[in-house]
Amino acid sequence: MARERGVLLSDKTTPCSATWSTVQTTSVPGTWNQLSYVASYAQPDIPKSSQCIVHILGIEVNTASFAMYTFSVSVLVQAILIISMSGAADHGSYRKMLLVTFALIGSVSTMLFLAVVSRLYILGGLFAIIANTCFGASFVLLNSFLPLLVRHHPLSLRGHSDEGPLPLTDNNLSPSANGPSHAENSETTALLQSEQSYRSPPPDDASELIPTRISQELKLSTKLSSNGIGIGYIGAVILQVICILVVIKTHQTTFSLRLVLFLIGLWWFIFTIPAAIWLRPRPGPPLPHEKKRGTWVSYMAYAWKSLGRTAIRTRHLRDILLFLAAWFLLSDGIATVSGTAVLFAKTQLDMQPAALGLINVIAMIAGVLGAFSWSLVSRAFNLRASQTIIACIVLFELVPLYGLLGFIPAIKRLGYLGLQQPWEMYPLGVVYGLVMGGLSSYCRSFFGELIPPGYEAAFYALYAITDKGSSVFGPAIVGIVTDRYGDIRPAFVFLAALILLPLPLMLLVDVERGKRDALSLAKELEGRQSLEETPDYGTVPNCLSRGEDIVGQSD
Repeated sequence: MARERGVLLSDKTTPCSATWSTVQTTSVPGTWNQLSYVASYAQPDIPKSSQCIVHILGIEVNTASFAMYTFSVSVLVQAILIISMSGAADHGSYRKMLLVTFALIGSVSTMLFLAVVSRLYILGGLFAIIANTCFGASFVLLNSFLPLLVRHHPLSLRGHSDEGPLPLTDNNLSPSANGPSHAENSETTALLQSEQSYRSPPPDDASELIPTRISQELKLSTKLSSNGIGIGYIGAVILQVICILVVIKTHQTTFSLRLVLFLIGLWWFIFTIPAAIWLRPRPGPPLPHEKKRGTWVSYMAYAWKSLGRTAIRTRHLRDILLFLAAWFLLSDGIATVSGTAVLFAKTQLDMQPAALGLINVIAMIAGVLGAFSWSLVSRAFNLRASQTIIACIVLFELVPLYGLLGFIPAIKRLGYLGLQQPWEMYPLGVVYGLVMGGLSSYCRSFFGELIPPGYEAAFYALYAITDKGSSVFGPAIVGIVTDRYGDIRPAFVFLAALILLPLPLMLLVDVERGKRDALSLAKELEGRQSLEETPDYGTVPNCLSRGEDIVGQSD
């Protein structure tokens, strides 16, 4: 839409739309498929004569940069919002209200794109910021909800599982922390007025964390996580296919993009309704007695102060620091590989928008298989959670390494292999999807085991900020490399290094040490007495008995 209002940089008078027929081979190809639309923004080698600019507050801004600036602002706003709301998410009865509110605002903002015409492209940028911010905030709240759903599942309340114990892994959590009161008080947790103690106090000695077998709650958590991720991928595939058909039927114009965004927002809105109706509110404890209760200012102030204290003291949580460093690099690699692959396919392999859309669908289907199959693979080979993540990283590394094969003269002379033919993108899409299915389930589950009890929303906020914030660096470096060499393929060297770097960091993470350090930090922050008296409100109600993960898509 910004390009429709822009002018060429060469003379600053000719409308960009007047030259679309000649620019399509190097820029936006006249098809507003979501993938090609994003890819067109990242192209660094567009000739100056066809570069398009708009004037914002008297400043010349490249239309591609406008999209990047919009994304950067949304990431910044999202980070501030996630931190600010963590206090209200952990305390009081606002968790469900915030989840539904952000989902509704985000979905409506996305649907409003239907009314945005080219002359209102600034308004489109505002809607994009709001929608992306609400989307990120919603997922943080979902991250904080799922462990509670696991804890209050009938299998957890009965204290046994039909599947029986599994072999020893570094996920192991002692089931001894599940006291009799666990089941007794769980019946009242859905009531806002029931904020009495329904938390078993943590053991006095971290030595009780003796690994014997995977807890029933962790087994249930892994199962729900895999199912939820899989259902989310299935929904994404269905919506993607619908959107592709809509784009084709509406002759691939800017209206096609606006209509697709409306459908995405409508999809989001519709599937929020079941959660709004049936998801039970899980109240947390009030703010500490010395804090003023009930005001949003007090919740926000408490959240920032708590985050500051936690950030300072996380220097003692070496395993969380190692994991977050690995996740920062890995998340950046995920986002960068995805964008670079689309750009490479469009500019180097001359793949058409329909083919790009098919790659995305294939990756999503593979993601469904990955979400459901990685748990089976880990059980079959008796892999610990950290080993499963490492296996995903090694498999992910094959993507850039395969692209680097194109530098080998013998392979280059073949004319295929090393990403020289369009068909090669499809098997790589399968690999990418399988990896994403595994990482989506296991990384968040693994991180959940390292979180101090009672500070789940704050630490999941750090997790989300690390995830979202990291994606700024990789694409920028790929753009610099492409500008320097005039080709995208050399960027695969950077991608190979970026994906490989998290590997040694993950090998250094010791989950048992991390759980002991997390318990010690929780006691230090709140004191032994407050830990014993605080109701079980958090996203991981008792980290001594479970290391939960997230199934955001299933709720």
